[in-house]
Amino acid sequence: MERIERPRVRIEKNKILELYRNPPKDGRVLCLDELGPLEIKPQLGENWGRKPDRVPANYNKKQGVRHLIAVLDLKSNKIYGHMKKRKRWHELLHLLKYIRSLFNEKLYIILDNFSPHIKEDVTTWCKKNHVDFVFTPTNASWLNRIECHFTALKKFAIKNSNYKNHKELGSAIRRYLIWRNKNTTDKKIRDIENKVNFS
Repeated sequence: MERIERPRVRIEKNKILELYRNPPKDGRVLCLDELGPLEIKPQLGENWGRKPDRVPANYNKKQGVRHLIAVLDLKSNKIYGHMKKRKRWHELLHLLKYIRSLFNEKLYIILDNFSPHIKEDVTTWCKKNHVDFVFTPTNASWLNRIECHFTALKKFAIKNSNYKNHKELGSAIRRYLIWRNKNTTDKKIRDIENKVNFS
């Protein structure tokens, strides 16, 4: 059975695909999303042993959660991210101000319509600072190219781990991002990202 797209959804999808195929000459295209909640608990993974790893029980979750708010710059293929306790509009605006400080050109940011993204304080700041939000259609997160990069991040920094606290977890994620940004053509990364990159 052929899937029928609503006109608005088709327009939004085509707008994003056009930004990917023909980036605007007056600006830079970025993709933004949140990864989380990230908990401190033993994470299953893969190993070469014959017996599977035993994962210790984690009944007490006293350390709360963290969220990674990240941006992928399609021009340089670099990821910038901040670890936050929450993912409200305050945290989003903090990251946007940091990203704005890195680039002098207009910014086109592809993201979903999560409520902090459409908060009036955020959209007002964006208008004043030459930042255009381009929203993905509902249930079309696969259109956001940062999604596949989270898959690689989880594989290299989170899977098969047992961090003691959020400081250790945040440090591992930062080290991965630094390494990844220096090795954007690494075959292992490209293979994982390409498996889930449909756009």
